[in-house]
Amino acid sequence: MAGRWIEQWDPEDETFWREKGERIARRNLWFSVLSEHIGFSVWTLWSVMVLFMGPEYGVDPAGKFFLISTATLVGAVVRVPYTFAVARFGGRNWTVFSALTLLVPTAAAFVVMKPGTPYATFLAVAALTGVGGGNFASSMTNINAFFPLRKKGWALGLNAGGGNIGVPVVQLAGLLVIGTAGAMHPRIVLGAYIPLIIVAALCAAYFMDNLAPVQNDTGAAREAVRDPHTWIMSVLYIGTFGSFIGYSFAFGLVLQTQFGRTPLQAASLTFIGPLLGSLIRPVGGLLADRYGGARITLANFAAMAVATAVVVYASGTESLTVFLIGFTALFVLTGLGNGSTYKMIPGIFHAKAIAQGLRGEEAAAQGRRLSGAAMGLIGAVGALGGLGINLAFRQSFQTSGAGTAAFWSFLVFYGVCSVLTWAVYLRRTVAVPAKPRLSHAEV
Repeated sequence: MAGRWIEQWDPEDETFWREKGERIARRNLWFSVLSEHIGFSVWTLWSVMVLFMGPEYGVDPAGKFFLISTATLVGAVVRVPYTFAVARFGGRNWTVFSALTLLVPTAAAFVVMKPGTPYATFLAVAALTGVGGGNFASSMTNINAFFPLRKKGWALGLNAGGGNIGVPVVQLAGLLVIGTAGAMHPRIVLGAYIPLIIVAALCAAYFMDNLAPVQNDTGAAREAVRDPHTWIMSVLYIGTFGSFIGYSFAFGLVLQTQFGRTPLQAASLTFIGPLLGSLIRPVGGLLADRYGGARITLANFAAMAVATAVVVYASGTESLTVFLIGFTALFVLTGLGNGSTYKMIPGIFHAKAIAQGLRGEEAAAQGRRLSGAAMGLIGAVGALGGLGINLAFRQSFQTSGAGTAAFWSFLVFYGVCSVLTWAVYLRRTVAVPAKPRLSHAEV
């Protein structure tokens, strides 16, 4: 796969960007979104498959939560190697390969999705779908290299938002099948995705490019690991993306288990929150571009805490209407926060480069170098937040039969994220020359 390689790429040069770069970057963005979109659908496939698993499958609610937790865990882990694969093989080449690998878990699920299949087999196939979670990391790293700093919030938000929409789309597909063919035909959903995966791979092969200047930098990876901002942003990303993916996996099961909804009733509600959260993610990036990522992120976490308090109340009083209002608000806020937190990452490392005395393209290159290395780790740790949410739900339902205890733990965590964002990126202090602080305008 020699592919098409672009030997020189300087998006910060306004003349280059206007005459040539923007057109190429946008073309790569659209087809990256397509591949990532399918990847998210495959990754969250089991949030839909468990709705088809009636009593004849012999899997209790705790077992179903463990299935989706397994998919979440694998998807988080593979994000790290996927991040570095772009520089090793080329963004176009890796997008083609990673899209084609989605055929494996989809075809495997098509084979095993029937009553009588051992639980261990379901668990292994659910783990395979984790490769879809890796597509996000490679896609975001690739698109980050294509766009100038002033456009990254919009571009990364659009790329991630378009990918995130894969979650409600596969849930809508499940709703359509359950509503028309019934809950006994999950293979229709799986069969529909196989040709879509092939289309995504072909589009990447024909329309995307590899950037030769993007190279793996083990030194940058080591620097990113040692930098405290990488870990701080990982915690914040757990609060935003971890919440989005965790809630997306668990929402339908919560409705079935706590509120007694049928598969059709659950499926008819499950897709709404992920859809709104996905659509609004680019808005979070745009707001961060305009007002500063830290400001938007702090306001967002405060609002998430309020929405979670509403959900805690609804869970305790068993009010489905209030529960849906609060949970939908949570989804919207996770989408906004996803966009603002991811915008902060390149801004933080660019600001640090300036603080170290670098200027112009040199500072921009250093910012891209470190932010690209940090994004994979931050994305992986953030996705582990989805695992934590599903395990918290599993434990809460096992011990009390409701999700109230889990929501209390989420409320406390959002409070911690609010304090962390304010203390590190917004609090006014006397500057220390050796360790200059980063202002909200920079991040």
